[in-house]
Amino acid sequence: MKALILVGGFGTRLRPLTLSVPKPLVDFANKPMILHQIEALKAIGVTEVVLAINYQPEVVLNFLKEFEKKLDIKIMCSQETEPLGTAGPLALARDKLIDGSGEPFFVLNSDVISEYPLKEMIHFHKGHGGEASIMVTKVDEPSKYGVVVMDETTGKVESFVEKPKIFVGNKINAGIYLLNPSVLDRIELRPTSIEKEVFPSIAAANKLYAMVLPGFWMDIGQPRDYITGLRFYLDSLRKKSAAELASGSHFIGNVLVDKSAVIGDGCLIGPDVAIGPGCVIESGVRLSRCSIMRGVRIKKHACVSNSIIGWHSTVGRWARLENMTILGEDVHFGDEVYSNGGVVLPHKEIKSSILKPEIVM
Repeated sequence: MKALILVGGFGTRLRPLTLSVPKPLVDFANKPMILHQIEALKAIGVTEVVLAINYQPEVVLNFLKEFEKKLDIKIMCSQETEPLGTAGPLALARDKLIDGSGEPFFVLNSDVISEYPLKEMIHFHKGHGGEASIMVTKVDEPSKYGVVVMDETTGKVESFVEKPKIFVGNKINAGIYLLNPSVLDRIELRPTSIEKEVFPSIAAANKLYAMVLPGFWMDIGQPRDYITGLRFYLDSLRKKSAAELASGSHFIGNVLVDKSAVIGDGCLIGPDVAIGPGCVIESGVRLSRCSIMRGVRIKKHACVSNSIIGWHSTVGRWARLENMTILGEDVHFGDEVYSNGGVVLPHKEIKSSILKPEIVM
């Protein structure tokens, strides 16, 4: 089987992290976002993954070379010279996706994190005999999304309603699709939307079916959702493979710590924290609901909550970072300095407090 991952553009919503690496390579739960998807695809027998990308494809491919060998899966790029929306990239990658076997292929949005029930999706797709399957997820606040109106028993999709003003349902497109090759005949090579143009036409032909996603789902393309997604992911890890999580008197709730990280005495860490490779957490540090990326040092008695600390940064002694503070790569945050939602670009030194959410250039 083959799969296409819609990687897209600049990752502006995740700046300043995406100023250092393309968005698919930003770490989530101690590994690049895109690797979560590639591993899930490999696990159900996908042999080739095509990345639809229009920004720094060579950086992404070079990085993924070692995983190509390790996972024994072929990874290639289909590069857009202009943004082609969510359907155009499928037309562009047509020759890479069609091999004459008639087998369906997966399409995934690169920002989506879930338990990836792809095996169940294949079973569902073969069962209904339609042309396309989409995964949907239930949300509390459907008015922010495109809602999928479907027959609850068969899963047949009746219509799509973009950001509905009145309640029509609570199931939204989860950004995971399984498509027959014939779907590519419906897509022209131009900027076009799979959600607004392609799927409604398949639904009108009664050939589009939706499967309700079991387990958690999150689009982690912006910082607040990234931190929420981390909570869901670690929760799911606790149920599936609790041994991977840290345990001991230092830890509260779900905490993921790379084995090469060093943690000092008297720390209190958790809930919902990921600590990456080579990190040093000095004594008396308090961490909660945060992501600490590779090579970060957090000095004595600092406190970090609801924040993302980018690669190789330093947080000073008794410093306090909260309310969606994001430090880009290699930021040095001074002793006893406070940040209330500061967003700091890479390679900066911060010596005075950031009292309200702002971007520090």
